[in-house]
Amino acid sequence: MNQHVNAIANRLSLRTPQRDSLEILARVCEIIDLDKDADLSQQLETIKSEFSTVEDFERDFPSLCFALATGVGKTRLMGAFIAYLHRAEKVRHFFVLAPNLTIYQKLIADFTPGNPKYVFQGIHEFATRPPQIITSDNYESGVGVRSGGVDSRGQGLLFDDAPIHVNIFNISKINSEVRGGKSPRIKRLNEYIGDSYFDYLAGLDDLVLLMDESHRYRASAGVKAINELKPILGLELTATPQVEKGSKTEKFKNAIYSYPLASALTDGYVKQPAVATRENFKVESYDEDGLEKLKLEDGVRVHEETKVQLEVYSRENGVKRVKPFMLVVARDTEHANALVKTIESDDFFDGAYKGKCITVHSKTKGEEKDEVVEQLLTVEDPKNPVEIVVHVNMLKEGWDVTNLYTIVPLRKADSRTLVEQSIGRGLRLPYGQRTGNGAVDRLTIVAHDKFQDIVDEANRGDSILVTGVVIGKDIPEKKSKVVEVVPKVVQVITGQTGTGSDNTKQKPLFTDEREVKVATTTLDIIKNEFERLPRSSDLKDPENQKKLIQRVKEEIKVPQAQLEGMEDQLKDEEVAEVVKKATETYVEMSIDIPRIVIVPTGERKCGYRDFDLDTKNINQKPVANDILIQTLRENHQYRLVSLASATEERLEDYLIRGLIDYDDISYDDDAKLLYKLCGQLIDKLKTYLSSEDDIRNVLLAFNQTYVRLIHAQMQDHFFEEATDYEVHISKGFETLRPSAFNAPEDETPRPFRQPVDEKKNIRSMLFGEFDKCLFPVQKFDSDTERRFAVILENDQAVSKWVKPNKGTFQIHYTGESNYEPDFVAETDEAFFLCEPKAEPEVEDEVVQAKARAAAEWCAHASSVSSKPWRYLLIPHTAVDESQTLGGLAAQYEVVGESKFQPATE
Repeated sequence: MNQHVNAIANRLSLRTPQRDSLEILARVCEIIDLDKDADLSQQLETIKSEFSTVEDFERDFPSLCFALATGVGKTRLMGAFIAYLHRAEKVRHFFVLAPNLTIYQKLIADFTPGNPKYVFQGIHEFATRPPQIITSDNYESGVGVRSGGVDSRGQGLLFDDAPIHVNIFNISKINSEVRGGKSPRIKRLNEYIGDSYFDYLAGLDDLVLLMDESHRYRASAGVKAINELKPILGLELTATPQVEKGSKTEKFKNAIYSYPLASALTDGYVKQPAVATRENFKVESYDEDGLEKLKLEDGVRVHEETKVQLEVYSRENGVKRVKPFMLVVARDTEHANALVKTIESDDFFDGAYKGKCITVHSKTKGEEKDEVVEQLLTVEDPKNPVEIVVHVNMLKEGWDVTNLYTIVPLRKADSRTLVEQSIGRGLRLPYGQRTGNGAVDRLTIVAHDKFQDIVDEANRGDSILVTGVVIGKDIPEKKSKVVEVVPKVVQVITGQTGTGSDNTKQKPLFTDEREVKVATTTLDIIKNEFERLPRSSDLKDPENQKKLIQRVKEEIKVPQAQLEGMEDQLKDEEVAEVVKKATETYVEMSIDIPRIVIVPTGERKCGYRDFDLDTKNINQKPVANDILIQTLRENHQYRLVSLASATEERLEDYLIRGLIDYDDISYDDDAKLLYKLCGQLIDKLKTYLSSEDDIRNVLLAFNQTYVRLIHAQMQDHFFEEATDYEVHISKGFETLRPSAFNAPEDETPRPFRQPVDEKKNIRSMLFGEFDKCLFPVQKFDSDTERRFAVILENDQAVSKWVKPNKGTFQIHYTGESNYEPDFVAETDEAFFLCEPKAEPEVEDEVVQAKARAAAEWCAHASSVSSKPWRYLLIPHTAVDESQTLGGLAAQYEVVGESKFQPATE
């Protein structure tokens, strides 16, 4: 491993494709000389000997293209390239080329220290002496020119003390002629230099050129200008390594590395694109205007639902709120302006989008264009009111937003082009990685009339689309809302109710505003300063009460300057009484959940359980030996005749060699199962193919199909379990936090005891009228959960219960996967973690892994709690209102078998 590559990749937290690209650059630097006088043809032959995809440099200097999918991180890779070339090859001069003004400004920002996306963050060479950035705005001052003197290598010293110079220019600054036939300013004589800045750069013997969106520099003028710079190396970055010439597509001949969108989707670096239509949609029922109106309205429905889901996710996980927006693709300028009028009219969703829509097209001029550009650049800011952007093919590269979630294409195009051209700007993830939440991770294209075409395209195997979304089934037609529900204890003590209905039967503990302020302050201080106590009941200890009262007094103390004319304040003894009452109520209406983190450790057992291959769809016939075969996802081509010579002694080995390429398959551990499954597939072929030659033919022709089929079925039988657990117990307890739900706009809490007829819709319902639940309003994932809540409310032994918030528990049952039990209940004798589960799923490997980890958690929680913790895994068939929690515990408790003493922090 190259030490410089390793260090830079770790410092910059490079993703796998970025690291792979950096390793390729390192190898290139090893095998060719970075020298202006080097033989270009010899350099090409050397590169081709190791990198077969490179056919030509396509420039007058060695230039190599790294094709990375949108959203993977091309700008950060530029920073890694520069850091490596400076550290390993002592290069000090770089020229970064931008294709337009938007990308030019973005690059300047990303190369400026202090920017959140600073490309050199963590590179120690640039920590105290940052690079000198030269742009079209400051180059004429001479800031990028060396001063007198030479260094140890005989190179002229830099004008300043910067270790490197990074020139960032828009392509138009070096290849455009101006009025009167004059050359661009960069090519004119400069008094500071004694030459033009362009010629100065061209004269440097270590200039490296980096081209962002390099498919934009293939026109003759751009190529000529770039060649005249005479760099020692060109590094091109683009997501589309090809150019369109008329109806033809010409692929780059200098692509040395490719990481396509399909790979980025598989690896989780970008959003998952999906196409949406309406349930039971019939295109023949709509004329052109009616279809357009429907798509626009349904796009808003998807947008509104996404907005709610993103807010709920933000509240549940304590992360920044993402403000989504919708993109509408118009046919032309006139159509775009008409769409804006429609969207901002009083008739469109009752005028909800008035002032929230902008249009972008070539005819937007002057101050209006400046205002639109500013709104586009700040569209991620929650303060920006824009929620819908209408454009006519104006949103090119460089507009890097992470909050585009819905696209409504109203311009005619074939299904493949429609998808590929529409989604480019919407693939970036707002949180930098996938969250596991479908709504947060999905980009939706609303295309009713093209739905089936696009889905068919997706099923071809090489499509970037992964799923379809149906409005009316997956996306509710009615608008959703975010419901924030605060714990009952907060309602009782402070009077705060959140946005959920106040179903609390207890009257507020305090009504005097001064008392409410003291009580609210008490809760805040408990949360921020007293959660490290072993249990909440310790808050009532006289010494802790004294400290708590003192802290409350300090917080509510009114400055002397504000006392004049104010009502008299609470006396010290009154403050103490309020704190005491608030504390007692808090303890009574809380469940102490210990702060325990449990993680699988030791030797982990994983592998595949024995099973029989499902071969019902195996019926492929032999094909002609000269047929050209192309794999759909990788686009690799080969002719069957060329593989015929690569015979295997055992027929199974045609499949085995492909299966062992998967990272999750170990030949040593899984050989027995692999040969069994491959043998079963071959046995199926033998039922309808009469000769071994025909079987070999089919195994070669459909090799990748069969390998993927076997691997996919193996995934259903994968297991991973821990042999031991590492447990960390921290002092303190978890306080209840507000919950956030999404629900239909007209949904109000219904009695939880009332049977639900439409059980499939239960997840969208709100329930209330609880006596023992610590929240006034709850949502349930199934009717089984609702009926279990009835059991808890009926059971006299149960004093209180709650469905815990996300993040309350840290029970890692496998790898990084975290388990959140459905219910927590308390009786006089014990605490219970309860998981009602559909009976067929109880024996599932994942469910059992969660149960083992949860039981282990309970074993350790019992050692630090006032009473034991018990874990129940309950089949849905046992959830009956005649049951009690104690009765269920007697039958369905899972007992932990802890082998280790907890490590107390």
